[in-house]
Amino acid sequence: MLEAHALTCVREERTLFSDLSLAVAPGELVQIAGPNGAGKTSLLRLLAGLSRPYEGAVSWQGENIEQCRDSFHQNLFYLGHQAGIKHELSAYENLAFFRRMHHKGSTANLWEVLAQVGLAGLEEQYAGQLSAGQKRRVALARLWLGGPRLWILDEPFTAIDKHGVKVLERLFLEHTDAGGMVLITTHQDLNLCAGRARILHLSPSREDAQ
Repeated sequence: MLEAHALTCVREERTLFSDLSLAVAPGELVQIAGPNGAGKTSLLRLLAGLSRPYEGAVSWQGENIEQCRDSFHQNLFYLGHQAGIKHELSAYENLAFFRRMHHKGSTANLWEVLAQVGLAGLEEQYAGQLSAGQKRRVALARLWLGGPRLWILDEPFTAIDKHGVKVLERLFLEHTDAGGMVLITTHQDLNLCAGRARILHLSPSREDAQ
C-alpha cells in the first residue's frame, strides 16, 4: 500500500495544498483531478519520492519511502511530462535498453509491445525523428514489460489518439485486476475505467482564490 500522511506542498512561497492524506491499496486506480495550478504534478512527484514535502510523509508498505528507497523504486514506474527516452536510439533500442536496465526478467516480445502501442513499422526509427505522440508511445510501451506494482503517470494520454487511450485504459484495468496500483492525472474523461477510478479532487489554495 502507498500512503501519504498530512502532506503540505509549498512552491515558490505558495502553498499548493496542505494536510493532504491518501491511501492507495492493491487493485485501486486513483485519478488526481483539479484545475491547473492546484498541485497535481507536484503531488505525484511527492508520491514518487522525486521531491520532499514541506510537511508530512509518504510511506510504502508501512515504511517511510526515505528509509526503503531501493524496494520502493523497484516497485515504482513513474512517467512525467517528459517521455524520458534517448533520441539517438530507435524505438526498439529504447525499449530494449530500458528492459536491460530495469526488467531483466521480462520475457515480453518487444516487437509485439511496440505494435500494441501503435508503433508497428516505426520500431527502427530514431526516437528523435518521431512525433511527440509517438515518443510518448515509446515511453508508455515500458508498462507492458511488467515488474513494478505501482504506476504513477502524469497525463499519460497526452498526444495519444482515441484508440491509444482505449488500449491504455484496458492495460490499467488488467494491472489493477492483478493487484497493481495506478495513480494518474488526466484532462481527458475516462471511459473504460470510469466506473473503477477513485477520484481525488485538488482545489486551488485559498490565497489563489482571493
